[in-house]
Amino acid sequence: MINRLAILGVGLIGGSLARALRDAGHVVEIVGYGRTLASLQRAVELGVVDRIETSLSAAVNGADMVVLATPVGVMPEIFPAIAPYLGESTVLTDVGSVKGTVVAAAHNALGAKLAGYVPGHPIAGTEHSGVESSFASLFVGRRVVLTPLPENSAEAVARVRAMWQAAGADVTEMSVEHHDEVLAATSHLPHLLAYALVDLLTRLDDRREIFSYAAGGFRDFTRIASSDPVMWRDISLANQTALVKMLNQYRTELDSLIAAVAGSDGDRLQQLFARAKAARDSLINNDSKKE
Repeated sequence: MINRLAILGVGLIGGSLARALRDAGHVVEIVGYGRTLASLQRAVELGVVDRIETSLSAAVNGADMVVLATPVGVMPEIFPAIAPYLGESTVLTDVGSVKGTVVAAAHNALGAKLAGYVPGHPIAGTEHSGVESSFASLFVGRRVVLTPLPENSAEAVARVRAMWQAAGADVTEMSVEHHDEVLAATSHLPHLLAYALVDLLTRLDDRREIFSYAAGGFRDFTRIASSDPVMWRDISLANQTALVKMLNQYRTELDSLIAAVAGSDGDRLQQLFARAKAARDSLINNDSKKE
């Protein structure tokens, strides 16, 4: 049970976590912090948080659990701002899609209080943003990755794990470095490809006609290009090393695909398509079994 939960950044993820924990009876009081007063007031109106604060010190003071749910680009400036106000037993976690740069910032700012900071990342979300888009079941059956630090206390890790489990998530652990490599391939690269494709088509001379014929396949592939541009700018820069590696690998694959099409190599194309279909079908079947 969390007595006072402080959520710094009450948007889709932070708001959905608040709703889930309230529904589960896992929290007594929820305090919301954000830079936009109108958004915070909306969170109160929707019953997502009990009260709001526009001061970081006031928001975290007295909280036994603090969840940093801001864009990753903002996190480095928040750690030093809240460090003096974190209690000795306060547990701090985050929801950032990148862990390396965030953890480095925490190391520089938190000092001895690093023991209570357990990095985390819920692999869940939608293309929508804002507290109005939050819903309690967002994390049900979804994976949350914790990347515990050597400095972490076992109690802090257990409390963060219990929080996410109360929200319905499947909690796993991995290293900071491995997390960023995996997410660069499975999340960050697909988002960049979707953005790039839509941007390419919008710059074509006959773009209006092209988009008028956009059907299900195009909409499915590019849905994530409706995600928050600022958030994905920050993620791309924060996970630069792993993402550039994946982009280069994809470029090599794309060059191979171009050669196959230009060379009328049907066998090569069919082999590629068959491998991809088998892998995708297996993924869908495994997800269905989990449900």
